[in-house]
Amino acid sequence: MNLDNIFNRLWIDYITQNPSAGKIHDLFVTEGESVVNDHIAFRTIDYSELNIDVLAQPFISHGYVAKGEYIFKEKHLFARHYELAGDKKAPRIFISQLVLSECSPFLQKTLKTAFEKTGLGKTSAEKLIFSGSLFNPLSYSVYSRLREESEYAAWFYVFGFRANHFTVSINDLKKYNDIRLVNDLLTKNGFVLNTSGGDIKGTPADMLMQSSTLADSVKVNFVEGAFEVPCCYYEFAQRFIDSNGQLYNGFVAKSADKIFESTDFHRKK
Repeated sequence: MNLDNIFNRLWIDYITQNPSAGKIHDLFVTEGESVVNDHIAFRTIDYSELNIDVLAQPFISHGYVAKGEYIFKEKHLFARHYELAGDKKAPRIFISQLVLSECSPFLQKTLKTAFEKTGLGKTSAEKLIFSGSLFNPLSYSVYSRLREESEYAAWFYVFGFRANHFTVSINDLKKYNDIRLVNDLLTKNGFVLNTSGGDIKGTPADMLMQSSTLADSVKVNFVEGAFEVPCCYYEFAQRFIDSNGQLYNGFVAKSADKIFESTDFHRKK
C-alpha cells in the first residue's frame, strides 16, 4: 500500500469518527483554501508488539526517518516524530506511547489482560495502524476507572489504532495564515476549541503555535450499554523560522501536553 492510500484510508476513518473534522476541512475549502496536513498523530502503549517502533514501520518503509523525541512526565508518555526525507510537504508522523511501568498495577493489569485476549502478537505493522479498537468487549466501568488515572489510557482502551488527529498546516493557508484568524473562523462557525492552557498553545519564540477542537463525542457500545465518549479532534499548527533560517519541524512538549487533553472526557453544556 503506497503512502497516499495509507493516508486516505486513515482520513476516511478519521472523519467518520470525527465528523467535525470533515466539516472544518470543507469550511476551509469553501473559503478558497487548500488544506495541507502538518502532521498525523497516533497513540499506543509500550508493549514490544505495539510500541512506537512497530507503528512507525509502515511509514519508515516509505522513507520516513525518526527525528525529535519528547517526554511527558505527568502523563507518563514518550513520543517521537518522523519526517519523510526529501519531501517538505509530506505530513509529519507523531506517535506517542504510554509508559506502563510508570502506571498503577490496576492500569497495567487491565491493559495486559485485554491485550492477551486479542491475539495480536502476530499482526503486521501495516494492518495494525488500521486496527481500531482492540479490546472488545469493552466495559464502561473499566473505561471510567482508567480515566481516573489516565485519559490517554482510557482513550486507547476504547479507540485503539487510528489517527488520533490530523493537523491543518496554517503556513499553507492563504487567507487564514495566522492561528488567530483560524480560531476566529472556527468559533464563528460553532466549533468548540480546547482551552486547556489557552486557546493557543505556544508562542513565536517556541517556533510553533497550536490550537485544536475538542474531540467529537461518539456513541460506543459497552457491555453495560451505549455511552457517548470523546473520540478524535482536529488540530491547527503555525510554524516559524528557526535560528538556522529553516522552518521549525519539531514539536513543543509543554504545548503538546495540553493538546493531548483535547480527548479528555467533557460533558456537553
